[in-house]
Amino acid sequence: MSSSEPAPPGTQATPPAGAARPARADARRNREKLLAAARAAFTAADDTVALEAIAREAGVGIGTLYRHFPTREALVEAVYAAELDHVTDDAAALLTELPPEAALRAWMDRYAAFVATKRGMIDTLRAGWASGSMATPTTRERITAALAAILAGGAQTGAFRADVDPEDVTALLLGVFLSTTASNSPEQIGRLLDLIVDALRPLDARPA
Repeated sequence: MSSSEPAPPGTQATPPAGAARPARADARRNREKLLAAARAAFTAADDTVALEAIAREAGVGIGTLYRHFPTREALVEAVYAAELDHVTDDAAALLTELPPEAALRAWMDRYAAFVATKRGMIDTLRAGWASGSMATPTTRERITAALAAILAGGAQTGAFRADVDPEDVTALLLGVFLSTTASNSPEQIGRLLDLIVDALRPLDARPA
């Protein structure tokens, strides 16, 4: 059979098992480039920055962006979730380095710093959190899990009340950042976080 003739049905060569891997690797790289470009854009500007500009900065077409992130909200949430990993992962390390109360306050400060860098997309985040569409089980549960680990350590040492539901603390923490804006001073946000920590102490351990 000459090389120009089609192979008989059923005898076409099967693509190597790894043939799809380059495509998947390209897709992963494109997604990471889009997330990096979006993170920079949302931090430097506001959440109305054109998606076309983000795609252009990432070096991909707008169609590629929409294949990964069908809506603006999906892109915003993906940026938020990816960076949240770094914050939630800090909880365990802080608990090994500091007493539970200090670990909780330090973790809250890191979360506050994380939120401060998201002011560029705060309108979308506010709307998403308020509706529940962006505080998805994945992201909200990660915040709650980080808090739960520190609260459990504090309950064991007597630093925190044992009857505290970590989900309630998550609601309080999100409430602080939903109710404040860039015009609120870091000192005020710090006082609000101090109030949360104070409420977690046993009554006989609270400042007089």
